[in-house]
Amino acid sequence: MAISKTTTFETAIGKLNTVIERLESGEESLDASLKLFEEGTALAAYCYQKLNAAEQKIKELTLEEDSGEEAED
Repeated sequence: MAISKTTTFETAIGKLNTVIERLESGEESLDASLKLFEEGTALAAYCYQKLNAAEQKIKELTLEEDSGEEAED
């Protein structure tokens, strides 16, 4: 499943929750379950990447802030 680069983290999490609910219901066929599992795996990877990018940005901003405070001392 291809995930659009314009998909927000919140949208992806919502879709992932829907996939999980459908898989946990046990009402899907084997083929449908495999497709859902594949979709869920892609969504989870996308969300993980988004979280890692956000964490990296926070680290960068924190370092910039810390080095700015040291320069003022």
